[in-house]
Amino acid sequence: MATAPKEAENPIGLEEIHVERQEPPKGQKTFTVEEAVETIGFGKFHIVLFLIMGSTGVAEAMEIMLIAVVSPLIRCEWQLQDWQVALVTTMVFFGYMIFSIVLGLLADRYGRWKILLLSFLWAAYFSLLTSFAPSYIWFVFLRAMVGGGVSGHAQGLIIKTEFLPTKYRGYMLPLSQVFWLAGSLLIIGLASVVNPTIGWRWLIRIASIPGMLLILVFKFIPESARYNISMGNMAAALATLQRIAKMNRAVMPEGVLREPAKERRGRFKDLIHPKYLRTTLQIWIIW
Repeated sequence: MATAPKEAENPIGLEEIHVERQEPPKGQKTFTVEEAVETIGFGKFHIVLFLIMGSTGVAEAMEIMLIAVVSPLIRCEWQLQDWQVALVTTMVFFGYMIFSIVLGLLADRYGRWKILLLSFLWAAYFSLLTSFAPSYIWFVFLRAMVGGGVSGHAQGLIIKTEFLPTKYRGYMLPLSQVFWLAGSLLIIGLASVVNPTIGWRWLIRIASIPGMLLILVFKFIPESARYNISMGNMAAALATLQRIAKMNRAVMPEGVLREPAKERRGRFKDLIHPKYLRTTLQIWIIW
């Protein structure tokens, strides 16, 4: 079924294009998403995507670090004990842990872009609700839900990594941690001004603004080309790659886009396989 060119250029609508899987004619040149990314190279698209996805780190850091600057105030307001204050932080990361698994599975099924958008809407919504929390119990519950929403921001890292050429991943990905640092410093600076004047509830409302602003630029973020291919959406994946090549003023590789050779999906027990156990333990300890 033919697809109108105008529809193929819409980054939001890319995941809606469905075509049947077709094998390319024998002898015809083909390429995979990874090969296309390497051929297109680094350019304007990656810089803009890096800034947008990096900014998600600012929003994430502000929501996570918020507890550190609000805890002393809610302790006084609700006469909390030490364990009650500590429980707030625990529940934020409990929500993060549980929903990171759930949202990861949903992203595999429904797409990275959709879950990333959902996570931002979710985190902003519950963060705003937290500022109206009438009691300690409500505050703890709502912050746990914020942690759940923030866990979905990891889909942005996946999208960013997928479209980066291999040789740029080594320093571009660690460089994105600067945004987390910026978010941490920003929330501490805001707290020093907002908390003594208009209170912690207004600090939470202000801290949710970056996340809401980022939703406005989601139109630029493309759906994962690998996800589209895994769902048989070859036209959508090709449209995404062509859009990147156009922005970077680069040339697409010759041939027809094809699905990479099937590989066995990873399983949890692979993490504790003797081959990977040392690396797994090192990463767990670091995190």
